[in-house]
Amino acid sequence: MSNTSFKLMAYIMSAIDFVNPKIDKRVQTFGITQGMTVVDYGCGPGRYTTRYSKLVGSKGKVYAIDIQELALKTVQKKTEKLHLTNVEMRPVHGYNSGLPDHVADMVTALDMFFAVPDPTQFLREIRRITKADGLLILDDGHQSRNATKRKIEASDAWEIIAETPDHLTLRPK
Repeated sequence: MSNTSFKLMAYIMSAIDFVNPKIDKRVQTFGITQGMTVVDYGCGPGRYTTRYSKLVGSKGKVYAIDIQELALKTVQKKTEKLHLTNVEMRPVHGYNSGLPDHVADMVTALDMFFAVPDPTQFLREIRRITKADGLLILDDGHQSRNATKRKIEASDAWEIIAETPDHLTLRPK
């Protein structure tokens, strides 16, 4: 995505959140609690990252991960403005997040899975960074639920444990 496209997307998302702030209700359904380590994979402009940061509190950690350098710079500015000290930005290189094995209690991949060129490699990397009892929150984005499920099954890394119209909750196999 070009920087211009990213800026336009960030502006549109900000306007949507201002007019219809249902994002907070959505985040509440994920089950994020104090002290967790949460990875916002494909963090974009950080609309979820900042919310996760407040939920995990001072003893928790949030990793904002994105392939787009401008996304990470945008999140950095937001976290500085809001004085959020528990967020760390990480660039993705290919499918390597650079995170240690089994660091995450939860990974969220929202509105981006449809655009991943190699879903199996992506899901295996998320499996690597997720604790054995951790969770992945994954939405379909701009693809059918059936397409999402086929990709998950092909990876042989995750089991769907809950399904809502909004997202799937998965646990590592």
